[in-house]
Amino acid sequence: MQIHRVKYKDIEQAPQFSLPKNFKTNFQGSSPAPFIGRFGYPTINVGLLSPQFSGDTSHYDSPTLWSKANFSINSVASLRYGLVNSQTTANVKQLSGRLLGIIQEVGMASKAVELEVNLAKAPQLSMKPEKEIIPFGPRSEIRKAAITANSKIDQRVEKCVRDTDLKAAPALLDLYTKGFEQNFLTKLISVGNLGLKNNRKLVPTRWSITAVDDTVGKTLITEIKDLPTGDYSAYFGGSWGNYYLLLFFPEVWSYELFETYLNQSINPWSKNGYAYSTDYENYDGRKEYAEETAGGYYACRFSVLEKMKELKRQHSCLALRFITSEYNIPLGVWVCREATKKSTQQFPLTFASQELLLHYAREFIQRKFGFKLDLLLEQSRLLKEKKVQKKLTEF
Repeated sequence: MQIHRVKYKDIEQAPQFSLPKNFKTNFQGSSPAPFIGRFGYPTINVGLLSPQFSGDTSHYDSPTLWSKANFSINSVASLRYGLVNSQTTANVKQLSGRLLGIIQEVGMASKAVELEVNLAKAPQLSMKPEKEIIPFGPRSEIRKAAITANSKIDQRVEKCVRDTDLKAAPALLDLYTKGFEQNFLTKLISVGNLGLKNNRKLVPTRWSITAVDDTVGKTLITEIKDLPTGDYSAYFGGSWGNYYLLLFFPEVWSYELFETYLNQSINPWSKNGYAYSTDYENYDGRKEYAEETAGGYYACRFSVLEKMKELKRQHSCLALRFITSEYNIPLGVWVCREATKKSTQQFPLTFASQELLLHYAREFIQRKFGFKLDLLLEQSRLLKEKKVQKKLTEF
């Protein structure tokens, strides 16, 4: 058996899905989300995502709901590929104009916004999904749009949006502590609704996802560093062809993620091998973007940190993601966050020593996936540095 180290972007997945047809040029719809592109930055595509009918379509853009209701891959894809992206182009600093105002209102609304849309031509589907963003359906240039019913906006959100002397990070953290979900915070950031007046700008959806995961995550790290250490423990769970084995060690904070691609059809490097990506941070954190595992790194870390805060215990975490052939349609980085959360919600197994924990991990993964875990453990920076890492009592 061979194992090959790759960057996340090198792994290809082609959607296997029957796509909807017969989209209209003019329609009344209910938009649950905006979309801000990244290609051509700083002049980018900005748009409204909406099915071509009215009503409550909030479930078209709710990873938390999909996770709680155990939506299948095809169920999520069916919803998302039914969303039309009615788009135009704008500079990231362009936050004025009627259409931009509508996009910003959609980005801060608690429920889907009722719209009337006129497109330049019938929407066309371009099957080039990105792995970090939730997919959507066909797109077309928008001629005009109008909101046809009053939008529902939470007063706490409106207060943060109106406060142009409040920086974006404190605003995000304030809303997070008040129970607003990550997906909603991403929309607020992406449409330029938060931050100092002169600093506000449109942020590509892909970047805003990681910005929220990282910003909130760093605050959670600061909080858990003040907690006592926990036990040797293991959590396993997941969904949508993405499964996480989380190994917690009773040490000061550090974190490492391995993503292993078990689907042979996405592994052209070896007939008998596997591809993996990995990134790591020690107690002092990391200054550079996680290039190999990309947004999945911050999404997984987000759910791991929430679990540590719930436990009121600090750990060093080795997170092992296994991607199976079941994951045949890329659905976005939310899968990493929610699949990790599903793992943390399982009853943990606790161990008396690191040796027992790692022995269990090896045996379990061999039975579950037929994979020799030592291929990853031997590459682990976290395990190597644990041998020389200071104990919490030494600080």
